[in-house]
Amino acid sequence: MHVLIIDDSRSMRRILKSIVQGLGFESSEAENGRDGLEQLFESSGVELVLVDWNMPEMDGLQFVEKVRANDTYQNMKIVMVTSETATSKMVRALMAGADEFVMKPFTKEILVDKLKLIGVPVGAPAV
Repeated sequence: MHVLIIDDSRSMRRILKSIVQGLGFESSEAENGRDGLEQLFESSGVELVLVDWNMPEMDGLQFVEKVRANDTYQNMKIVMVTSETATSKMVRALMAGADEFVMKPFTKEILVDKLKLIGVPVGAPAV
């Protein structure tokens, strides 16, 4: 599985990359929604996106809206990984097409549980 990680924090991208690669997934990174959208449209095979909400140039909500407006990506899983905890914001993102939320700070176990919840095949971690 190929995971696109979109976050303006280099350290957060590094943490997420370590987790998903430990699960045996391939990953690529972008530092904002605009770059993430370009990468998504230029590559094939992205099956999961982990996207932050608050980023420059294009935030996570705008990214979700643009992706879901394209029929090609209707089945791709999108998880918002964010510090946004307001219920109204969660509802907005879910209505826009996000599949699930992971609140920062989080643990590997929390992320894995959320991935399983939305049907991402998470087996035994790669050794």
